[in-house]
Amino acid sequence: MDMTKIMSGLKFLAKAELGAPLVVILILAMIMLPLPPFVLDFLFTFNIAFSLIILLVVVYTLKPLEFAAFPSVILLATLLRLALKRGVYAYCVVEWT
Repeated sequence: MDMTKIMSGLKFLAKAELGAPLVVILILAMIMLPLPPFVLDFLFTFNIAFSLIILLVVVYTLKPLEFAAFPSVILLATLLRLALKRGVYAYCVVEWT
């Protein structure tokens, strides 16, 4: 795929404000479908980096209203972590049977 097509698709998602609903749908799909171990490892790494970014933003925010999206971000981060935990459990069940 051409990089301009990818960038135009991302700009469309940003304009239509479909980013967060798409992430929630992908997380729910992760809960239902077993993922291979390398994808789970990548997502765990992403989750840790995402948590560190949230922590740094919270520490360096001077006014509470500067990070008004904090509850939504924490909700998405928690949902991602729960989906990953479920994904590891589903992989272990599939592997043992």
